[in-house]
Amino acid sequence: MFEEIRGAAERLAGVAHRTPVVTSRTLDERVGAQVFLKCENLQRVGAFKFRGAYNAISQLTPAERERGVLAYSSGNHAQGVALACELLGVSATIVMPHDAPATKLAATRGYGARIVQYDRDEVSRREVANQMLEGEDLILIPPFDHPHIIAGQGTAALELCEEVAALDSLLTPCGGGGLLSGSSVSVRALAPGCRVIGVEPEVADDATRSFYSGRIESVHNPPTIADGTRTASLGEHTFRLIREHVQAMVTVSEQAIIEAVRFLFFRTKLVVEPSGALGVAALLSGAVEVEGRVGVILSGGNVDGATMAEILAGATPEA
Repeated sequence: MFEEIRGAAERLAGVAHRTPVVTSRTLDERVGAQVFLKCENLQRVGAFKFRGAYNAISQLTPAERERGVLAYSSGNHAQGVALACELLGVSATIVMPHDAPATKLAATRGYGARIVQYDRDEVSRREVANQMLEGEDLILIPPFDHPHIIAGQGTAALELCEEVAALDSLLTPCGGGGLLSGSSVSVRALAPGCRVIGVEPEVADDATRSFYSGRIESVHNPPTIADGTRTASLGEHTFRLIREHVQAMVTVSEQAIIEAVRFLFFRTKLVVEPSGALGVAALLSGAVEVEGRVGVILSGGNVDGATMAEILAGATPEA
């Protein structure tokens, strides 16, 4: 699998941003370790998802590209697929919930994708996508459970390991597990002594339960502010890789997530969406104990202005 990540890095060279790594003396003092923040909130489309989307779509055959692609997403994968398709000359149709963040809906439309909205309380996005596949000859680009998607996401940790040597721990947000599984493969290859830890919201803890039970657990539409983690469950590929390469899974409260977003904004001047701040939430809340050199992937920065305003004002926005 690591060779696939190397191949993805070659495809993404000059297309995806090699995002910066940021440090904070205040954060280091708060957690008692050296923390290195991999800023995927500064990636194209504002999230790591562009990496996997472009890696997958760029490998479609000419005949497959002609058919167009279909994806389903709460927002960041939608934007990644839409931009990748725009760059590669492929038509994109995206299934998105009607309550997806307005910024994510607007950006996806801005990249030229056709959006099909649905009510997540009434039907699952996969059901909507499957119905569309029956009527349209489209190529499905799933949000996480696909080798090409996982390989693309793994390039973020690859870059971090190349830039920051001898990491002792890596904290990564986990929704469907594409970023966590890909990151864990890169770390095992480049920093085998590094402990990989996945982080989820307490109310969306399906991956954590799966990790410790040894079987895929699920959750239905969890009420978390971290909208990028509202996936029902891990996929078969991501579950296998996480069980094989990840050392621990932890969860954090909604308040801890909000406080992490606030900390990143005020102390590091970074705009990070709630899903992207999970690793920092785990550090600041004490959900995980670390020492030495700690990598954290800030997975995205796409947050509505109204939601961010409430967070910065100290309020607790509705999930």
